[in-house]
Formats: sequence, structure tokens, C-alpha cells
Amino acid sequence: MTTVAFIGGNYVHDGRSVPGGVAVRDGRIVAVGDEATVREAAGVSAEVVDTTGKLVSAGFIDAHLHPAMGGRELVQCDLTEASSAEDTLGRIAAYAAAHPELPWIEGGGWTMDHFERGVPSKELLDRIVPDRPVLLVNRDHHASWANSAALKVAAIDAHTPDPQDGRIERNHDGEPQGTLHEGAAALVRRHAPGVTVRSLYDGLMRGQERASRYGITGWQDALLSQPAVSVDAVDAYRVALDRGTLYSRVVGAIFWDRSRGLDQIPDIIDRTKKVGSEHRAWFRAGAVKIVVDGVMESFTASLSKPYSDGCGHATENRGLSLVDAAMLREAVTELDRAGLQVHFHALGDQAVTDALDAVERARAATGSRVRHHLAHLQVVQEHDIPRFAQLDVIANLQPLWACHEAAMDELTIPFLPRGFAERQYPFGDLMRSGARLAAGSDWPVSDIDPLAGIHVAVNRVAPGARAGAPVFLPEQRIPLGAAWEAYTSGSAYVNGWEKESGRLAVGFRADLVVLDRDPFAGHPTEIADTAVESTWVEGRRVYSAQR
Repeated sequence: MTTVAFIGGNYVHDGRSVPGGVAVRDGRIVAVGDEATVREAAGVSAEVVDTTGKLVSAGFIDAHLHPAMGGRELVQCDLTEASSAEDTLGRIAAYAAAHPELPWIEGGGWTMDHFERGVPSKELLDRIVPDRPVLLVNRDHHASWANSAALKVAAIDAHTPDPQDGRIERNHDGEPQGTLHEGAAALVRRHAPGVTVRSLYDGLMRGQERASRYGITGWQDALLSQPAVSVDAVDAYRVALDRGTLYSRVVGAIFWDRSRGLDQIPDIIDRTKKVGSEHRAWFRAGAVKIVVDGVMESFTASLSKPYSDGCGHATENRGLSLVDAAMLREAVTELDRAGLQVHFHALGDQAVTDALDAVERARAATGSRVRHHLAHLQVVQEHDIPRFAQLDVIANLQPLWACHEAAMDELTIPFLPRGFAERQYPFGDLMRSGARLAAGSDWPVSDIDPLAGIHVAVNRVAPGARAGAPVFLPEQRIPLGAAWEAYTSGSAYVNGWEKESGRLAVGFRADLVVLDRDPFAGHPTEIADTAVESTWVEGRRVYSAQR
């Protein structure tokens, strides 16, 4: 019988910090409260974790994570730490030189604002890797950078039409420039070396280790497969379950194939059954990921009004609606009827409206309360804000993006239609309207650290920003308690775990995190300085900063 007592400091209760601790026995919480109560419940033989000056919380649950993808990219050409275009190119050249045996150079994490207009050219890659194909996804995973060799393998030239769900960036003469947006990247990716179950499993293990380091004890895997990739992470999870190496709780989202229609739903249902019911407590594929649009920085997010040219003049581009609105309504209704949750990617206001319309249609047709959720929500029009609560749709926030940075100030705000910049990431409006909030990181798109995301949700400035830095839409800040619950009980609700995870309550699973300080007791601008000391799953320590 394993018993642990966390005593001496504070713990999180109903979105606030209170003095006391937690007792754990056999993977469950058996007491929460003052020290005497906790010691009595734990017994004299319990392991004691001194939390003096610290904070105990339910483990963080990331509602939008890509652990296998992110972990796999860590051992490819990893550009996430590059500080400039020159640094990016230097890292690519070094990786290529260190791996002469690789037929392709793959990886990614490059930052759009390091390159003019956010679109690096094939010639930059040709100068450093002229002899092999190169395909590198950008940080947000909505564009890829290819060299001439990769474009040649895929037979992409001036005469190649844009796919329905993507765009080939072109030079003035119509020749491919080297950047491939959204589904256009699949034209090249299908020719690259295949992803294996082994590589996805190894990535999942690295992603899980990274998550536990930041206090994350569960998540929703927001994309179990990718276009033009023949294997998916369901098989990697099954290997982990068979080997007993998955110690995080997971719900996975199966990708909606935009090249198909409603005929794919039986296949999706079959795939949800690939992992047996005996593993359901740890993993189930109960969601479907529908990517409704692209991203603002590449002008592929779907807007109700045209993008600006940067000088205040409207263009003809309203972004990409990657799924026809009528098809979306039918698909969501049928998925809802099958009891499958839909995890929408929706950044632009038109994408948000289309997704909410689809849920409204499904609610009317089936009467169900399946827990659909919209992720990202960069621009939401005022008339759509109350619909989240009315339709019981969860707002899945990625708070780290809601601040002034180069991608926002240089690649987004100057090109938005009039009045749209003021509608970005409306966390405060959603909260005040009664919407249920969940939160996630979208790692490896952005930092996996929940405390960094919470910091931005509360402050609307980036962690480490200079004193007096401009606050991004300060009226959309939310209280620390609300942000904390979004990353714990809110995300637990998304995954259907609200009766066993996401809170410190007797009978709940002992999935916990111990922090080196109590951010509720400090200044809001210091939230991101908080560090994880240890992470526990069912009362077992899975990460310790001291080890």
C-alpha cells in the first residue's frame, strides 16, 4: 500500500490557494485539508513530501497537445530554438552535415517572422543542401519549406494547380517559391520517407517525458495522424499500453480527411476501437479533429471579410475554408450521432461561425450533449460569443499566443480587416458570457509549459516581457483562478474525466503537481517564474526536479 502525505504548504481549491495538504493512498486522494486531517488519513508510515512555501495542485491537463509529433521532431532537424534566419540556416546546414546518410532532411520549427513576409525561399535551402530533398514544417505546422530538390521530386512547377485545401507560394513568374501552405505540403510529404510506428512511439515517449517535466498528467492528443502519412499515433499508444510505458491519461482525436466525405465515418468508428476497452482508463480515441481553416500569419485563416494588403486596402482573399460549411454541418451531425466528440481547429471568425453553426445543427438533430470544443479562437465576432454557452461548446484556449510578439505585430495586425484586431483571443468575453473554458499549449507549435500559458492568460503579456510592455487587449485578461481551472478541471471536462481528475478531492485520482512556490500569493507578473518540483500520477512520482 503506497501512501503519501503532502503537507506544510498550500493547495488549490476551487480556483484559489488555501493552507493545507493532501493525503494519497493506492493512487487515490483520501484526504484534503489541514495538516492534522492529512496526517491522520495518511498514517505514520506514509512518505511525507514537505510543501512548505510551495503549492500542490491537480496535475495540469493539456487540451490540445501533439506529443508524438513533437517528440519525433526533437530528434529531426529541430529549429525551434533558432533566433534568426541566419541561425536557422546554420542549424539546417549543421544537421545535414551531421547526417550524410539521410536521403531527406526533415524536421521543422522555423519561425515565420525571421523571414521576409514570413515565407522563406527554396534558394536559401538550395545554397546549403543542394543534393537532397529538404522539407521543414514551420512552428505553427501550417506551412512547410521545401528546397528545389524536394519540389522536383513532387513534380511541383509553375503549372501545378493549388490543391483545394492549400496554396503554393509563387514567385512573380508563377514558379513555386519554396513555401507550401496547408494541404500543399502534402504534395511533397507523400514522397518523403514514411513515418514508422517505432518513430512515433519513440516520439511519444519523449513527448510524455517533456509533459511530465511541466506538471502535465494528461492531455488530448489533437491529431493522431497527418495527411499523406500512412501510420498514426493510435498504434504508438497501443505499443506503449502493451509495454506499460504510458503513465499519462489520454484522449486522442482522429483526423478528418478533407479529401473524403461522410463515407469515412465508419472507418473513423472502427479506428476508435483499435485499442481495447481494458486500456480505456489510460487511452481512448474518442474525438475527431476537423481543421476548419488555416492561420492568420499566412492569410489562410477563414475570415468573414477580406484581409488587408497592409496599407488598409481590402484584398480579395478571405483565407481558406478547408471544409465546406454544408459538409461540415452534415459531418458534425453524423459524428455527434455516433457519440464522437469534435475537436475543431478554428482561428478565423468565419471558421468559428461555421463550426458553431455545425454544432447547432447537430444539437437540433440529435439532442445529444457530446462535448464538442473549438480550439484557438483567434478572432471571434461579438454575436458568436454567447453561442458557446448556449450550445454548451467548450472554448479550448491556447493562451500563450494572446500577447504582443512579432507574429502578432508584424504578420497579423497590419493585415486584418478593420475592427478585427480588437476581437482577438477574447478570453474575458468568453468567460463573462458563461462559456466553459479549457486550455492547452499546441506543443510543439508553442511552449508546452502550462504556467507560461496561464501567465499570458492573466497578464496578456509574454513571459519575460520588459516592465511596462504593452498589454494586449487588457479587457480580455482573466483571473488566475479561471486560467488555472481551464488547465485542470476545464480540460478534465473536455476529456470526460471531471468525476475523477482535474481537482483535489477525496476519491479522485492522485494525479498531482508540486510547484516550487505559490503563484496565487505572488505578483501576477511573476507567474511564469514558477517551476515544477515534482509530478505524480496515481500517487507515483513520475518527475522530480531534484533527480
